[in-house]
Amino acid sequence: MAKPELFAQSRGPMSGRNIIGEVTESVQKFILDGWDLEERPPVLKEELDYIPMDRNEKVVYVYMYRLAANDSLKNQKRWRQAPVFMNEGEGSGNVYFHRPPVLVDLFYLIMVHSKFRSDAERLLGWMMLRLNEATHLIYRPRRFILPDGRHVDSIGREYHPNLSRDEDNLMMEKVSLALVDDLTVGDSINMFSLHEAPYRPFLTYRARIALDGPLVHMPGGTVVNMPRLERHGESPTKAAAVRRNGRMTSNQTPTPRKRTVPGPKAHNLTRDFDPNDEE
Repeated sequence: MAKPELFAQSRGPMSGRNIIGEVTESVQKFILDGWDLEERPPVLKEELDYIPMDRNEKVVYVYMYRLAANDSLKNQKRWRQAPVFMNEGEGSGNVYFHRPPVLVDLFYLIMVHSKFRSDAERLLGWMMLRLNEATHLIYRPRRFILPDGRHVDSIGREYHPNLSRDEDNLMMEKVSLALVDDLTVGDSINMFSLHEAPYRPFLTYRARIALDGPLVHMPGGTVVNMPRLERHGESPTKAAAVRRNGRMTSNQTPTPRKRTVPGPKAHNLTRDFDPNDEE
């Protein structure tokens, strides 16, 4: 198979280079868009040590404190065909390869600040209900950057997040938010101490994303040559038996395995006992 490293001049930029920042911005926008109280909306901050000058001002802290690889969905780093199908007609031979996306979990620290502790707790309850609705924090077609700089979706259209989604072969990108118990009280105290911030009640949320790397253009496509499948452990001159259901079976009778009796090794010993003993 042709190696994409040979076509380094056709290598494009990283397609998912901005997704981490976009998720953080989406969390902040989701909070403000859902504000339905009669009070003035809170101020969003990322600095944990920020204390408002106005005591009546409410503050919501959105702080990403950790990234972790999603080991349960990790793939091999081999090159594979990217899900990008350009509308260039049959026989064009334009094929794009990429490595599998990097699957990452983003962990966010959500806190609130208010003049009175009871007001902060009410705001924290509203935050939990609002973020519980973030099942589709980001839901849009996946964006791929071609080596020539064009931004397209998986079916070759010019990329736009609000284009029609009822298309065949259209790959979607979905990022949801889940409430998790990730930080202990001791860990949070150490974090607040490092930032010189006062201790506040907090929530931890996890967002799972996929970071797409560069695309490699293969003008002539690729050819994979595989040898003919043969049965292992059987002479090529011996015909294989076929069962009634069509399955193939070997003519040789399998050698029975030597059975090992479980338990300790026997030494042909008998128990010594006194026949006059009543017990």
